[in-house]
Amino acid sequence: MTPTPSTPPSRRRLLQGLAAAVCLGAAPWALAAPYPEITWDDLMPADWDPTKPFRDLQKPDLRSDSDPRVQALYDRLRKVWDEAPTVPSMAGRQVKIPGYIVPLESGKNGIREFLLVPYFGACIHTPPPPANQIIHVRADPPVKGFKTMSAVWVSGTLGLERAGSAMGASGYSMQAAQVAAYTNK
Repeated sequence: MTPTPSTPPSRRRLLQGLAAAVCLGAAPWALAAPYPEITWDDLMPADWDPTKPFRDLQKPDLRSDSDPRVQALYDRLRKVWDEAPTVPSMAGRQVKIPGYIVPLESGKNGIREFLLVPYFGACIHTPPPPANQIIHVRADPPVKGFKTMSAVWVSGTLGLERAGSAMGASGYSMQAAQVAAYTNK
């Protein structure tokens, strides 16, 4: 079928893309489908309760940030959250997820590596979110036009890879296929 002015625009684009793929030697089924959108909740196991390890704390009598018990509690929280479980079935999935950028490696060519986090200020203020709420994103080529805490949509392939950084531990990795400014659909 050859696209004509009477062919609906969406079908016309599909046919043009299919024709381009065939001309370039790609198999028609290799055309990239849109990345399905996921939420941050999808990255947490359904049975994981991040408060469970802290049920022994009723009303902690902590006087100030300099109290050694505050640091002990913080260290305990970091250990539990850095070891937060991931969802094995997410490995290898192509997804699209919104979040905020926390740059790890950037330069004049843009941001090559960053953490994607679910809420504004995460990883900048302590404590950072649990590892299953942080995605270590690699972008090649580097992305331009974004800065710390820019709201973005990131599309790519998820991996289960724990990595530590000064900003927090990530439970997921992603090779970004696209990073775009966030829009509310």
